[in-house]
Amino acid sequence: MRYGRDNDTRTPAGAALQGEVTSASAPPLPAAGASAISGRLRLPRGDLGLWPIAIGLVLIWAIFQYENGDFLSPGNLTNLILQIAATGTMAVGIFVVLVIGEIDLSVGVVSGLSGALLGILAVNHGVNSFLAIVITLAAGLGIGLLHGFFVVRFRVPSFVVTLAGLIGWQGLQLQLLGNGGSIIFPDGGITKLTSTFLYPLPAGIVALAVCAMYGASLWRTRSRRMREGLPAMSARSALLRLLVLTAAVAVTVIEMERDRGLPVALLIFVGIVALVDLGVRHTQLGRYMLAIGGSAEAGRRAGVPVDGMRVGALAFCSMMAAAGGILSASRLLSVSASSGSGDILLNAIAAVVIGGTSLFGGRGTAYSALLGILVIGSISNGMDLLNLGSPVKFMITGIVLLIAVSLDALSRARR
Repeated sequence: MRYGRDNDTRTPAGAALQGEVTSASAPPLPAAGASAISGRLRLPRGDLGLWPIAIGLVLIWAIFQYENGDFLSPGNLTNLILQIAATGTMAVGIFVVLVIGEIDLSVGVVSGLSGALLGILAVNHGVNSFLAIVITLAAGLGIGLLHGFFVVRFRVPSFVVTLAGLIGWQGLQLQLLGNGGSIIFPDGGITKLTSTFLYPLPAGIVALAVCAMYGASLWRTRSRRMREGLPAMSARSALLRLLVLTAAVAVTVIEMERDRGLPVALLIFVGIVALVDLGVRHTQLGRYMLAIGGSAEAGRRAGVPVDGMRVGALAFCSMMAAAGGILSASRLLSVSASSGSGDILLNAIAAVVIGGTSLFGGRGTAYSALLGILVIGSISNGMDLLNLGSPVKFMITGIVLLIAVSLDALSRARR
């Protein structure tokens, strides 16, 4: 990871922008041939997508279910979802900055500061809940813009700028909370974000919409790559992915309905993940992000607005941190001086890396935030059910993170 430097690493993304022969710039293959060999190319180059993470998650669930039969109960799964929604939302922002080769160490503190600002507006001053949420998100966006300004104007590495933010914003949070040190949210308003559940009919409609959107995205990606003569997944692989997602969504909805219903917090989190993923894979901004992560200097020479993309990524990351702070305050019914502290930052970063996004930039998917936070949340939740302490929890999470980073390094070496 470069943390704000513009070195030309001559990665495939950077090489393609400079005219070298890569999978993106090589002479086009016939569509049928490209589709046939795409699956064979993935294994040698170490690119297995999200499958290893999904399989690992299933194994984790199987182990904890074997040790404690309540792990996969509807009530515990609902609690798991509510526990990971806030940190997972922050992880989506971390994904965006990691993809372009940057880092943000202030997301945990920004989430706590945002919760404090939300409490002051909605509770202390009686501001309408919706307006208070909008103002809080705007404040998070402003914090990210300030971070980005120092990164691109003074060429200070994002690591240093956001580390300074981690310290400074925590001081502002303590100043806002004052001597009381905490704000309690009354029932209704803000708390409805994590206490509202959908009943079978609306939950089923949402589930069908999610599956339809994913299927359309797969078809569009496959058709476009075949039309341009690039390697594309086979129709069988696309259908298998859609069936796996449909089965997972159906099981999730059915299990949630056996408890309180489908949590609105889950819809917010998954909706953000899906929108960001579509933006990265199907828009020009997404292609710019991947190009900058591959080689910022090559992107600059090709006309990519590198500085603008960095500012935008850091601003989006801080806004997602604010969204995570809002969800956390809603679930805990309060905000205090300790909000946003502890292992929240490390879990947000670890989730994205465990989910498969490269620490070195230029490769990843927003769904890595979803799968990664599910892995971390499942480990934490399962350990709690087994009455194991924090030391064991931290050690196991650290081992999983180390394995994920090692696999990423090996994958890059193979490619």
